[in-house]
This record gives sequence, C-alpha cells and structure tokens, in this order.
Amino acid sequence: MRAYLDNAATTKVDEQVIGKMLLFFRDDYGNASSLHSLGSQAKTAIEDARKIIAESLNARPEEIVFTSGGTESNNWAIKGAAFATDKKHIITTRIEHDCVLNACKWLEGRGYKVSYLDVDDKGLVDIEKLKNEITDDTFLVSVIHGNNEIGVLQDLAEIGKICREHDVLFHSDACQSYMKSDIDVERDNVDMLTINAHKIYGPKGVGALYVRKGVKIEPILHGGGQERGSRSGTENVPGIAGFGKAVEIFSDDEAARIRKLRDYFVGRVENEIKNVRLNGPRDKRLYNNASLSFLGIEG
Repeated sequence: MRAYLDNAATTKVDEQVIGKMLLFFRDDYGNASSLHSLGSQAKTAIEDARKIIAESLNARPEEIVFTSGGTESNNWAIKGAAFATDKKHIITTRIEHDCVLNACKWLEGRGYKVSYLDVDDKGLVDIEKLKNEITDDTFLVSVIHGNNEIGVLQDLAEIGKICREHDVLFHSDACQSYMKSDIDVERDNVDMLTINAHKIYGPKGVGALYVRKGVKIEPILHGGGQERGSRSGTENVPGIAGFGKAVEIFSDDEAARIRKLRDYFVGRVENEIKNVRLNGPRDKRLYNNASLSFLGIEG
C-alpha cells in the first residue's frame, strides 16, 4: 500500500475528471476555433468550464483566461502588467513560488526595481512594511496566497485593500489555496489571480488567470487570438473540461476529512517525538499542509 504525502506537488486525477476528459479525447475532439459541430461542442465545453470556475471565485466568466498552468499565469500576470505601464516598481515576497521570483528577476535584468518583502516567524507578510514599500512608481504587488511549503495563508482582503487605496494592481498566486480556502475576488480586491487544476484532483498542464475587467495587461503569446485575444494557442479542451469538472465536484466534506487527518497526524507527532516544531501558524494555514522540522535533521 502506498502512502502518498506529496499532494502539495500534485494530486491524483479524480475518476470523474478522467471520464470528462476522455469524452473530448475520444469523441468530441474538435478544435474549439472550428465552425463545424465538433468545434462548437468543444467551444461549449470551454465556456461551461469558464462559468464554473468564475462562479467559484465570484468573478465574471469573461474575466477567466485559460493557460497551460500556474507558471504561465504567474509569468503573464507579472510581465503583462509590466509591459502595459511606464512604471517600473514591483513588490513581492521572499516566499513566492520560483516562477514568480524568476519572472521578477528577469524584469530586474531589464531595468525594473523589485522589492522583496520578508515575513515573520509564522510566514506572514508585515502589512506596515508593505505599505511603506509602495511608491509612486509601484504598479504591482504580487503576494502568494497559500505557501507551497509551510502552508501559511496570507490575508488577501487586507493586502487587496491597501493596493486599491494606492491604485496599485494586486496579483496573487493561489494555486495551492484555490478551492481549499475561501477566495472572493470582489471582496478581496484582487486584480489578478493565478489558479491551476492539478492541485485539486484535476489534470496537469492547464490553469487560468483571473483578470479583473478593466485591468490592462499585455499578452505574452501571440498567434490566432484565442481566449478573446488574450492568450493565443489552440485550447486544451480535454484539460479545460477536466479543470471545470474538478471544481464542480470538489467536496467540503473531503476538506473536513483531510483537515481532521492532518490535525491527528500533527498531534501524534508532537506528542510522541521530541524536539519537533510545526512550521507556520496553526490557524492561518492550508488544511492539507503539515510542515514539520526535527532538531538536528536536514531535509
């Protein structure tokens, strides 16, 4: 029997998701840009998934743009925002995913200034330091919602409020927290949000970027003008349909079960093993995350 403890990296694809995807691999295999019936069926599948995902975020369907995954969405949000303005300053944190950090470093090599915020011993951003870093040249704040390693959840609503007050775009990488935490892009004042499918029992190689209506970012892929001209390239219809299905069937009961298992596991470890520490906060964290350090042990 296999004990798989790496769901932060990827999850097993749900059988219902596989069934949905097989339909578009095997039967309704048309190109969504084609005008014939198979193409129309593929287009309908994409739009159905778009509506499901938009509803999960309290967004409009036209604000959801499908991509190849979290890395593309994060790169597009950061570089696309940079290319759409004359301003040159970005604020992010030191605990971002590598694709965010490397996108920022890439822009630094092209004359942009990036401020990297430290976090406290629980992994939380200091809100006052964030405020102090914003200048007239700041165009974007990018802060991860749920951290990949220690599971800490940042306060999107508070950060979003500050960004809105300073007329600065707010982007968050929510690949780890999407569907595992309450996200409302309107309430939280989020301008762009990165999500993907393979952290929630969906397929790899498909994600989305929420872009608030009115936010201007430049496309970084040019071609046939798919996704309303925002992201060219033939759509991954099976992947997108599978993404929508994964969101549709995501269960709060399953979340409660996993949280209970996590708390049981952490409790047993802390009670039965000496010199162990839970990394990150006990409350503001992803329910499926248990990050532990053991004195004197690397890795």
